[in-house]
Amino acid sequence: MHKDDFELHIEGLSKIEGHAGLDVKVRDGKVADVRLSMSEYKRFYTQAMRGRMYNSIPAMVSHICGTCSIAHQMASIEAVERAVGARPSEQTLLLRKLSLWGLNLRDHAMHLYLFCLPDLVGVDSVLDFGPEYHELVKTAFDVKTAGNHLCTEIIGAAVHPTRAQVGRYSQVPDSAKTKELVHELLEVRPRVLELIDRFADCSFKFDVPTRYVAIRSPDFSYLGDVIWDSNGHKVPEQDYFDHLKRVIIPYSQATGFRYEGSPYMVGALARMNLHRDTLHPDTRRDAASALKRFPSHNRYDAEVGQAIEMLNAIDRSTDALEGREFVKEETPLPPAKAGVGVGVIEAPRGTLYYMIEVMADGKVREGLPVIPTAQNQVHMEIDIGTLVQESLELPKEQIEHEIEKLVRAYDPCVSCATHFLKVRWDIRNRKKR
Repeated sequence: MHKDDFELHIEGLSKIEGHAGLDVKVRDGKVADVRLSMSEYKRFYTQAMRGRMYNSIPAMVSHICGTCSIAHQMASIEAVERAVGARPSEQTLLLRKLSLWGLNLRDHAMHLYLFCLPDLVGVDSVLDFGPEYHELVKTAFDVKTAGNHLCTEIIGAAVHPTRAQVGRYSQVPDSAKTKELVHELLEVRPRVLELIDRFADCSFKFDVPTRYVAIRSPDFSYLGDVIWDSNGHKVPEQDYFDHLKRVIIPYSQATGFRYEGSPYMVGALARMNLHRDTLHPDTRRDAASALKRFPSHNRYDAEVGQAIEMLNAIDRSTDALEGREFVKEETPLPPAKAGVGVGVIEAPRGTLYYMIEVMADGKVREGLPVIPTAQNQVHMEIDIGTLVQESLELPKEQIEHEIEKLVRAYDPCVSCATHFLKVRWDIRNRKKR
């Protein structure tokens, strides 16, 4: 066991919105400090929104994140519509649900197959998979492709799409192509069931009780107007920010958050703990064994939850698409109007919040996005400290790997790298052993 003082420096947690690093101090055999710093996080989107016409905001903010560009569009559209008093049609709302189901299918597929499965297999990367896993890698791309195709047909593209606009979709899906989509989704469905079983059989465990927050929707569509937490509280989405407290983190350019004064988690684990009863009936039936583990405090069950969400996305999407004809709606752009609007949706990594103030001339006065990774930052630091404290008897390389696995379970943007920890150990006053 590491009984003496030492420091762990992790440089370049990559592929988040900017860069991140981690510093952990151990003094007298106890974790004394954990600092998860997100540098270059500020990309000035809040400033860039000011003075722009309200209808240009969704396309602009989609560039905050390639992976979650659809989520940023959906949340910002909701906020703008509520600011100017626009009401989307039932067909538009369904297209938004399909867009988000497609987003979560392709995003979870990338995360689970390409970045988490190597941990289960015991290798650093999918590039290290032996021949016996080649079919599994092919399956990974087949499932992700199905999600990409769903997004492309519904919203125009899998990344930075343009069909979703304030109050409308500029184009609607072609009925012939939706039939092909249904066939493709049903083709990959058995593979997703296998993925659920793989992660449900995983023995990884980090079990610490905490508070969970997620939107409640009757069809697990990632859209809704009430936020629930695991303490039984229900918050109307327009009041969400009243329950958040910004936490200034001096060593990080990302603002952290607490919910009603306490650290909290958003994401697939929160959704499964709070709203698994709203999953599609076929999903609940075929994933019944894996669903028995929820509610759960094991951070790694977030990965099981994501796999179950992939199945739900397939079941909900095929139901919505089968036999449906979408009709082009000539919906006019809603007129400019002064107001403040709030949009809250569930992005793949958790609750995404937008507050937008529109002036009478249609220009945006203020815009504020609150992303899931920033909301989870405080809790990630706490969990990393607990993990290191419990792992001090392990070799330093294994401690580093355990931190990697835990961060991946949170699925922040840093999980987009198969190996993202570059560690320099600064060991002080170590006794020779």
